[in-house]
Amino acid sequence: MNIAIIPARGGSKRIPRKNIKLFHGKPLIAYSIEAAKQSGCFERIMVSTDDPEIAEVARSYGAEVPFIRPENIADDYATTMDVIQHTLSWCDAAGIDVDSVCCIYATAPLLQAHFLQQGLTILQQEAVDYVFSATSFSFPIQRAITIDKQQGIAMFSPEHANTRSQDLVEAFHDAGQFYWGRVDAFANARPIFDRRSKAVILPRKYVQDIDTLEDWALAEAMFQVIASQS
Repeated sequence: MNIAIIPARGGSKRIPRKNIKLFHGKPLIAYSIEAAKQSGCFERIMVSTDDPEIAEVARSYGAEVPFIRPENIADDYATTMDVIQHTLSWCDAAGIDVDSVCCIYATAPLLQAHFLQQGLTILQQEAVDYVFSATSFSFPIQRAITIDKQQGIAMFSPEHANTRSQDLVEAFHDAGQFYWGRVDAFANARPIFDRRSKAVILPRKYVQDIDTLEDWALAEAMFQVIASQS
């Protein structure tokens, strides 16, 4: 059995009630649930939350909330790995035989179902622990600078001050949308960003982290553009 786990804590600080705040007319978490359903990859879609209102919204969009997340993994210090391991322990105690797991963030309204399908195909066909979403940086990271009031401006990699951009190695970052993994990899907390992982490379137009209100506004604009092109 393949299961999706959607972590959705109730205590968002920078954007209060972020996981159920309306995004183009629907709670933000609804997009992750709907992408999981549309992918056809999962027998069960579970939301792990400590918040009764989030639980109610998640159920209304077709996800399961089989438990309320305990307080010890619902604070600011709880990790995604903690949440996944707790859900897998619950499944084991409930006699649910899980083959593969996909953690999908509740803050990924640009997630496309076919990217989830690509991730599952790679996990099934290759000897890897994890498959996660990634995208390329839009600017060479070797040209990054620091701006300090005392020290002024400096390059992170001054040795590349005169290197042509086309000669610099392309860099990628975690897209923060989904993480397919084998049960034993999650159970043993093996690192995700490692040699035994593969990435599904997403076009940058499908990637926007949502941590601030500015991020939120940008994600809404990107969503509208994507919708107009479909």
